[in-house]
Parts: sequence; structure tokens; C-alpha cells
Amino acid sequence: MPAPRRSEATPPTLPRASRERLDAYLHHLEHVRRRSEHTIRNYRHDLTGFLLFLAERETPFDEAGRSDARSYLSALRNRSVADASVKRIATEMRGFYAWLDNQGVPLKNQPGDSMLRLRFPIPRKRLPKFISRTEADALVDAPDADTPSGQRDRAILELLYGAGLRVSEVANLDVRDLDLANRQVRVTGKGDKTRICLYGDPAREALERYVEDGRAHLVAGAQTALFLNRAGGRLSARSMQTIVRDAGMQAGVRSPVHPHMLRHSFATHMIEGNADLRIVQHLLGHTSPDTTQIYTAVAQRRGGGLVTDALARARELERR
Repeated sequence: MPAPRRSEATPPTLPRASRERLDAYLHHLEHVRRRSEHTIRNYRHDLTGFLLFLAERETPFDEAGRSDARSYLSALRNRSVADASVKRIATEMRGFYAWLDNQGVPLKNQPGDSMLRLRFPIPRKRLPKFISRTEADALVDAPDADTPSGQRDRAILELLYGAGLRVSEVANLDVRDLDLANRQVRVTGKGDKTRICLYGDPAREALERYVEDGRAHLVAGAQTALFLNRAGGRLSARSMQTIVRDAGMQAGVRSPVHPHMLRHSFATHMIEGNADLRIVQHLLGHTSPDTTQIYTAVAQRRGGGLVTDALARARELERR
């Protein structure tokens, strides 16, 4: 009789001992813990996968330890299983073995390798998305610099990209925070911490034109806010998000652009330009260098662009 084709091969089955324990655990979840049918189905699928993994390694389920579980979770990640799913499966595995222990099933794993001490795997860090220098140039140039609102929008884009500020930081700026002569701005960031950020000539020119011309056409009364809306009040962060999105569309950037993407782009391009990581950390207002370190993973090219002058200013700050 010919061997069955691959698509007709009998799927692997669990060893009897692990299958019986799993069935008992699922019965407990369904009839004692009153878990839903959907939950039971997910538990069966996820735990069967791990128990089959053990069977392939010829490891009895009652001898499995954390090292086996980590190997399985690592294999799931290598198959691009989402972090949320990996975390859920880790929780289910630990719950299963906690139930086995509560039932008095002898677990013969090595000392210090107990499944009961299985921790959630550390989530993978997502690399920040950024735009190219060419796209950034086009985006910043998109607003009409001959209108008050266009001058305002260009100045906003220059600070978001050319200085790497958060959108909330830009929205909270007052006129008094600007130091145009020294090309720097006083920023209040997270935790109400104040820092001095630098920007280059393109940003200075855009800010000067807006302050001297565009803002005068928008202001109403004694308003301290730097960036104003059509009614003369402080421009909101949400409005700035719309400005960034629209500028990205006008510039032909393929992906939707949001303010934090410009901040990511600033940091990435600074690292590409060999800026000192500590300086970039200061300019971004990060409390830990580990937060800034992620940009080294996405910086793959070197070159100029709008951040070139800001980079020179960063090196000037390093010399102070």
C-alpha cells in the first residue's frame, strides 16, 4: 500500500499521559472555573502545541521546566507570532502547571527550573518609523510661506523635525521661550522638566518670519502663546497633528505622517550624522540613554539635510 501523501499524513497526537492531564485541566476550567467555550478552545490549541513540542523533544510533560518553555516561546517568536499571543500562551502554560502542582502531580523538573516560575517574555521593541531626509525637506517646504498660517505651519514643522520636539512641547511654547539670537528654545517636557533645545538656520529663519509677520496677523489681544489659531488663541496639539498630516500628503510622503514620526526622523538622522548619543538624548529629553539607543538600530545611512545645522549646534553644546 503506498504511503499517504504529505497533505494526507496523520497529524501528530499527544502522548496518552499528557492528553489525559490536559483533558482534566480543560474540564476543570469549563465546569469549575466556568470559562467560555471560546476560551477552552484556545487553551486546548495553545497547550496542545506546547505538549507536542515536548513530545518531539521526547520530554515527558511532568519533567518539563522553564528552559523548555522558553525554547518553545522563542520558537513561536521566530515564526512571527505576535507578542500578545506569546504572552497569552506563557500565561496558559504557567496556569496549567500550577493546576498540576495543586492536584499533587509530581513535577520532576530540575531544581530552579520550575514551570511555576515561568515569567512573561520581554516584548520586542518596535523600531520607530521615520521618513527620509528628502521627504522631510519636501514636508517642511509644503506650507505656503506667503500666508500667515503657512508661515506658522512651516515654523511648527521646523521645530518638530529640526529640533525633535514633542507636539505637546511645541503646543505649549510661549513667545518668551524663544531665543532667536542663539537659535535655542526653552522646552517644558514630561514631568514638567525644562530643557534647552537647539535648532539650525532653517528653523531660525522660519521662526523669525512667523514671529515678525505671520503671528502679528493671527494674534488677538495679549496672547502669550507662540503658535496661534485663526481665532488668535493657542493652537492645539490636535491641530498640529492635522498640519503635519496635511503637509505629508502635499509632499507626497507615502505613509501617513504624524508629529512623533518627525521626532523619530530627527533622532535617526542625527545618529546617521554621527551625533553623540548623549547629546541626542539631551535634545530629546530622554531620562535614560536606553530610550535613545533604539535609534542606532534604524540609522543606516549618513548625510546632510535639515538637521545638519542642528547637528553642528549639538556639537557646539557638547563643547560647552
